[in-house]
Order: sequence, then C-alpha cells, then structure tokens
Amino acid sequence: MRGIRQIKSTGAPAAIGPYAQAVSTGGLVYCSGQIGLDPATGALVAGGIVAETRQVLANLGEVLRAAGLSFADVVKMTIYLVDMNEFTAMGEVYAAALAQARPARATVAVAALPKGARIEIDATAFTG
Repeated sequence: MRGIRQIKSTGAPAAIGPYAQAVSTGGLVYCSGQIGLDPATGALVAGGIVAETRQVLANLGEVLRAAGLSFADVVKMTIYLVDMNEFTAMGEVYAAALAQARPARATVAVAALPKGARIEIDATAFTG
C-alpha cells in the first residue's frame, strides 16, 4: 500500500477483524474504533459505561502513542453509544481523559456493538 503505513500498538487490544488498529497517510492517522477490551485478556472490562469509556480511551491513547501522537493531536472523534441515557456519564470520563484537548466530535446511537460493548470510539489525528 503506497503511502499508507499501518500503526500497531501492543498496549492496545489486537484488531478483532481484518483491519489495522490505525493507518497513517497524508499527514493524518485514522484510528479504528476501540471498544473496552482489556489488552491483557481480550475480555470486555466490567463496570458499565464508565469503566468501558476509560478503557476505550486508554486503548486509543496507546494506539496514538504508537504513532507518536496524543489526544492533543486528535482532530475528530466519533462515539458510538448503545444507550444515549449513558451520554452524561460517558462525557464526564471523556472530558477528564482528554484534559484540554477538544477535538470535533459526533455521538451516534447504535443498536449493538461487538462483544456486547456499550461504547466504541474512533479517532482521526493530525501528524504535522
């Protein structure tokens, strides 16, 4: 794949399908969606939306680090929630984890996510 570099982090769960954790091209890094899987066990973390959101963001942080980036470099995130009633709880964890970073964002309600997850987040970051 000319001009496209795959990003791989051992600190985040391995992809559960035929895709990369992230790819870099044209000054951008596109991070695949992460769910709240513990990278050590491959199991979904217990504790509901708060615990899952923390793990999702930790996983994304590891993928960004593997690309030499951080949340400060993220320009866009998309959040997929199974239950919009969990929006506020998710938002509190999200705000704390991203600190001063405030990328553009969309939040979408979905019927279901892989492995019974409550939340999935993907991200796009700028490298330049």
